[in-house]
Amino acid sequence: MLTLLLLSMTTMMSNVAIITALPRFQDYFSSINHIEFYSRLMLTLPSVIIALFSPFLGHIIFKYGKKTSAILALTIFAITGSSGLFLDSLEAFLFSRALFGIAIATLMIVSTSLVGDYFQGEARHRFMGYQSAFMSIGGVIFVVSGGLLSDINWRFTFGIYLIGFLLLPMIIFFLVEKSKEQIEEEVQLVPANLLGVYFLGFFFMLIFFILPTQMPFLIMDTFKASGKLTGSIIGIAFLTNALGAIYFSKLKKKYSFSTVYLIALTIVATGLTAVGIIHNVYYFYLTAMLFGFGGGIMMTNVSAWMLSKTTFEKRVKASGYLTSSLFLGQFASPIVFYPIVRNLGVQNFFLAIGIFLFILVLISSLYKKLV
Repeated sequence: MLTLLLLSMTTMMSNVAIITALPRFQDYFSSINHIEFYSRLMLTLPSVIIALFSPFLGHIIFKYGKKTSAILALTIFAITGSSGLFLDSLEAFLFSRALFGIAIATLMIVSTSLVGDYFQGEARHRFMGYQSAFMSIGGVIFVVSGGLLSDINWRFTFGIYLIGFLLLPMIIFFLVEKSKEQIEEEVQLVPANLLGVYFLGFFFMLIFFILPTQMPFLIMDTFKASGKLTGSIIGIAFLTNALGAIYFSKLKKKYSFSTVYLIALTIVATGLTAVGIIHNVYYFYLTAMLFGFGGGIMMTNVSAWMLSKTTFEKRVKASGYLTSSLFLGQFASPIVFYPIVRNLGVQNFFLAIGIFLFILVLISSLYKKLV
């Protein structure tokens, strides 16, 4: 269980660990034209690669096995992630980040599908809460660690990824891949497709990624807050995200997956609407708590929903498609919302999205009652 939790935690490192190194990375390559664009591409490139390759990787992992795939992916993760310690070419940096994205996608697919193999019913929901919590807390730890290392030298930040080599022995000795005969599947109907769940995963990330892409601009530009204060607010969102993930199993005991999704969406809508009307910067801590808590419930709910509708044969491939949906939403979020932010302003944008989500929840709730 600990090995699987730590394996899941590495997936949060795909972007956040090197955020604080990028300004100095940009300075180092300042002689290159359009370096502002390329420095941001260091963050987004893995997400694009994950979205594009996850569906294919799901099929490959199913063919060659989850444990073998995890060992290979974790090795690539450590090598390509830490390559920033010595690379001296922009092209090499970008190529390493692309390979890094493939490694992250593989680890996400393996960790999600293994939860489906190991656990059933309420035990699965409870463990998925812990898994999401580990991912969220890992995000906080890696951001803070990356910031401390970047103050010494921007290259040292990439050294965080060497943790992959520390986890390798655990994967080799403790990760057990079960065969179909060893797994007692719950009796269930498996639908022809999971497009609805994939769309809800995409929509969740489309909304949730507003936090890192829009919130810092509002807090720092409009409210003139410091980077330290902004970071602490976003950190609170990560921490409450972990609490929401853990609380998911309690909600699932009482409600269906669709109802839990609407409950979480209501909490997120409340947080977004509050951001749109507050005038004191310290109130952002409260809105971040709401946003993070609701997001933690939604993320865990979507993953558990997908696993509940799959059998051993379909689990890895379905995990690949869900991973693709999540990262496609992450990549699309700033692109989709840019015109709205430009026309309404950042704070009014939060208010508009919050109201829109409340209307969406109301319509969905009425539809559920009528059907």
